[in-house]
Amino acid sequence: MSITSALSAALNGLSASSRSAEVVSSNLANMLTEGYAPRDIVLGARPDTKGVRVLGILRHVDERLLADRRMADAEASGARIGVDFFGNMERVLGLPGDPASLSARTATFEASLITAASRPDEPVRLSQSVNAAAQLVRSLNAASDRIGVLRTQADADIDATVQDMNRSLAQIAEMNLQIISAGSRGRSTAGLQDRRQTAIDRLASEVPIIQSPRANGAVALYTSGGSVLLDGRPATLEFTPSNLVAPHMSGQNGLLSGLAINGVAIDPLGDRSPIAGGRLAALFAQRDVAGVSAQARVDSLARNLVERFQDPALDPTLSAGAAGLFTDGGAAFDPSDEVGLAGRLRINAAVDPAQGGAPWRLRDGIGAASPGPAGSAALLTALHARLTAPDTLASGDLGGLQRSFAGHVSGLTSAMSLDTATADQAMTFAEARRAELVTLEKEGGVDSDAEMQRLLVIEQAYAANARMIQTIDDLMQTLLRI
Repeated sequence: MSITSALSAALNGLSASSRSAEVVSSNLANMLTEGYAPRDIVLGARPDTKGVRVLGILRHVDERLLADRRMADAEASGARIGVDFFGNMERVLGLPGDPASLSARTATFEASLITAASRPDEPVRLSQSVNAAAQLVRSLNAASDRIGVLRTQADADIDATVQDMNRSLAQIAEMNLQIISAGSRGRSTAGLQDRRQTAIDRLASEVPIIQSPRANGAVALYTSGGSVLLDGRPATLEFTPSNLVAPHMSGQNGLLSGLAINGVAIDPLGDRSPIAGGRLAALFAQRDVAGVSAQARVDSLARNLVERFQDPALDPTLSAGAAGLFTDGGAAFDPSDEVGLAGRLRINAAVDPAQGGAPWRLRDGIGAASPGPAGSAALLTALHARLTAPDTLASGDLGGLQRSFAGHVSGLTSAMSLDTATADQAMTFAEARRAELVTLEKEGGVDSDAEMQRLLVIEQAYAANARMIQTIDDLMQTLLRI
């Protein structure tokens, strides 16, 4: 080997050592950076036998573990939506023992009828019964209103999620092009791949993602249900938000927007949905399944309350088809118009002083034109008996058990608590699985001890090449002095 060849080999060695040190320092600096994959330099012999050359930078990523963690991200984010919804419903209904809960309002109304029947001549006791009935109505109104708010918020969140996914897909497609371009020029694409991985991770929390490699470092993305999100060109997700979600509106009856991918409508609900398993599917389920079911439950409870007191056999002053103590927006209830009843439920204006009525009609009859005997407690006793009489709910999914109204309220509260517990259990499992996969992923991250050992080897190689250059310089100086 000539002195020139030796010098060239040593310079190439210095360059490789310098690049190796750069890779190690990047690894150490990004130990805590989310989405950063450890790098390793790939070296090879130069074909002209003049030392070493850098063949490329290798990113170390466990693709199978990454795919599993992304699936866990989607599952956990979807489970959190369910916990939030049922937790909200449990809070608005209240827990037993809470004086503002639906069950406590029911117990208060029931007790007020007993108190009023014991002294029907006391106007204060009659007023307290009317107030207790009004509080019970407001509790059911609040439950219905809250369901509407949660469904409307879910609809808005779907819109925001769809827009964010479209932006992310466009960004990932652009990064695919940048990676292809950088690779064709012989430049490192590791940094671009880190950014792309972070963008895909963000997308994967919304919809379960399957990543497939393509030529020149590009990737294609599919949902776990098989819909193409990105393969060369990004897909476009389409959704039309609603300003307000009313109780009768849902995606199933076409009054609320569904989801389309590149103009093709897909079913966003169920285990066979192309987007099943992530946050986006959970938002659709909240809007069109859990929300609709919760509305049906409170409506069935409101219907039971109205029908208990709308019977002319209970109050002789009521004419056929007239509203009883509880009304559908001030009118008699029509069984064909049950949806949203809990939100429209009102106390009869005839007994409500705030609406120009008189509490004594609770004692003498809703349709009474004038006060009757002050000591008569027959109607008050009958009202209490009707409230506590066992019957079955005419609609809803709370079962066909014979219960008092308080028993039906307890059934609703228990059902909501069970839903909350089930959702919480699912989230706990999903979060635990995700945490375990994240831990495994971090174990494959940057190992500072190993990187420091590599740095020592690089330092020795750099010193050896520098010594070689120094030796060659000494030889050249000797030749020049001859």
